Amino acid sequence: MPKAKLLFRYKSPLPGGMVIEVVVWHLSEPLPGSSHLFKYRLFYGLEDGTCLVRYDNERGKGDHKHIEGQEQTYRFKDVDTLQSDFRADIRRYHERQKF
Repeated sequence: MPKAKLLFRYKSPLPGGMVIEVVVWHLSEPLPGSSHLFKYRLFYGLEDGTCLVRYDNERGKGDHKHIEGQEQTYRFKDVDTLQSDFRADIRRYHERQKF
């Protein structure tokens, strides 16, 4: 991996056995598959590791997200938009669970 500087990392337990974890690094050069200088992993799911919403950019795979097991391409704009999109997908997940 290119040289990386950790920008922020936090992990918070939530009610109902849920957890949110966000990790973002700034890189010296883009990862293969991405055109920007960030490496990230945003996770929302159960404390046992069950993923409900995850955004990440694996080497060679590029930017994508996982929503309840379904992988989708993600168009990265900037870190603020990334976090906003992640929170919006968490809200949509909970809205679907009400039905």
